[in-house]
Amino acid sequence: MFAPLQNDTFLRACLRQPTTHTPVWLMRQAGRYLPEYCATRAKAGSFMGLATNVDYATEVTLQPLERYPLDAAILFSDILTVPDAMGLGLSFQQGEGPRFAQVVRDEAAVNALAVPDMDKLRYVFDAVTSIRKALNGRVPLIGFSGSPWTLACYMVEGGGSDDYRQVKTLLYSRPDLMHRILQVNADAVALYLNTQIEAGAQAVMVFDSWGGVLADGDFQDFSLAYTRRVVQQLRREKDGQRIPVIVFTKGGGLWLEDIADTGADVVGLDWTVNLGRARAAVGDRVALQGNLDPTILFAPPAAVQAQARRLLDSFGRPQRADGGWDGHIFNLGHGISQFTPPEHVAALVEAVHAHSRTLRASAA
Repeated sequence: MFAPLQNDTFLRACLRQPTTHTPVWLMRQAGRYLPEYCATRAKAGSFMGLATNVDYATEVTLQPLERYPLDAAILFSDILTVPDAMGLGLSFQQGEGPRFAQVVRDEAAVNALAVPDMDKLRYVFDAVTSIRKALNGRVPLIGFSGSPWTLACYMVEGGGSDDYRQVKTLLYSRPDLMHRILQVNADAVALYLNTQIEAGAQAVMVFDSWGGVLADGDFQDFSLAYTRRVVQQLRREKDGQRIPVIVFTKGGGLWLEDIADTGADVVGLDWTVNLGRARAAVGDRVALQGNLDPTILFAPPAAVQAQARRLLDSFGRPQRADGGWDGHIFNLGHGISQFTPPEHVAALVEAVHAHSRTLRASAA
C-alpha cells in the first residue's frame, strides 16, 4: 500500500541502531514560521479548518520537507483532538490558544466521560494515510497525541493556564475524580495512537506538555503512571517493522530515569537537561531526542550552527563497544517559534547533518 522507505535514519536512531548521521526533525516544524503554511491556513480559514481537511493537512505536513532535508515528518494535527471527540467543543481564536466550550470540573462531568468513537477522528486517520502516500517513502511519518495528564489539564482548565489552579484544585480535593479522568484519557490516547499506526504512522509520540508543572510524587501518580498505561497498550510492530514510541515531558528532567522506564523507545528532553549527563543516566535503555533551546534560532546562522555542534558534542561520540551507535535524534527542546527565520532552520539542519557525519568519521 505504501512505497518502501528511502531514509530510515530516524527509525534506526529511535531503536539505537547504526546511522550514517544524527537524524533531525523539529517539533512544530509545519507551522507559522513558514510563509507557505500561513498561505495554506488562510485558504483553510481557521486552524481547525486546516487540521480537519485531509488535503490541507497533507500539504502543510510536507511543506517543511520541501525546504529542508529533514529526517522525519510529523502529522499535522493538534494534541487536543481526543477531548474534542469526547464532545468538549474545541476551538481556536486567532492569536489565542485552544479553548473548550465545556469544562470537566465536577462529578457529573467526569462520570460522563468515555473513550470516544474513533470514527469521530476519521479526519486524522485519513490524513495519516494521505500523508504517508504523499511522502512516497521519503522519510518516516510520526503520529502523536497529548498525554493523559496534559489532556486533563486542558479539559479541566478549559484552555491554557498560567497557574493550573483549576486542575490542581481538583487533583488535591478530589483525586478520585482526577484518576477517573486520567484512566479514560489513557485508554482513549492508546486507542487513538494505535489507530494512527493502523492508518500508516511509523512512530508515535506522546506530548506530556504540562507534566513539569506537577510536584515530585504527584508527577509519578498523575502523569507518569498514565503515560505508562498508554505505552503498555500500544502496538509495537506492523508489517514486520518496529513502531518506536517517544515520550516527551516538558520540565521533566528531574524524572528522566523514571520516564526512561515507561517502556518507551525514546525520551524527549527539553533544553534544561544536559544531553551528555542524560545519556550517562539512561545508558542503553532508551534513545534520546532533543534538545536545542528554540530561541537559539533567533541568533545569526553561524551562531545557530555553533550551538548545534556544541549540543552534538555534549552527547558525545556515539559509538558503542559492539560497533553500533547509541541513539540520538536531534530536535528542539520545545516547539519552534512562529517568529523563527526560515533560513536559520536551514542552517541548523545543515550543521546537524554535517557535524554528526564528522563525528562518526573521526570515531571510525
